[in-house]
Amino acid sequence: MPVEPLSPEEIDARLAELPGWSLEGDRLTRVYRLGSHMAAAAMAVHVAQVQDELDHHSDLTLGYHTVSLSVNTHSVGGAVTALDVELARRVTALAPAHGAS
Repeated sequence: MPVEPLSPEEIDARLAELPGWSLEGDRLTRVYRLGSHMAAAAMAVHVAQVQDELDHHSDLTLGYHTVSLSVNTHSVGGAVTALDVELARRVTALAPAHGAS
């Protein structure tokens, strides 16, 4: 199934369902804060697993107590698609297990 860019209205509607996520330029972004570097590293590993499951790899940055994501779909010119939203949903769902805020 082809992946199509979402309209600005569709992006706004999807972001309303994704607490903490925002649109920065042409990317969905989120920074998670965790209690320790090891907790952040564990979350980053789980995010990478989700990316592999979806075969959709965002920019993922591990910081001292943070995990940052920046997501768009390169195959449609760097636009936001439903695939980006699905990745954001899955990451949002796994974050509480890591104590992320």
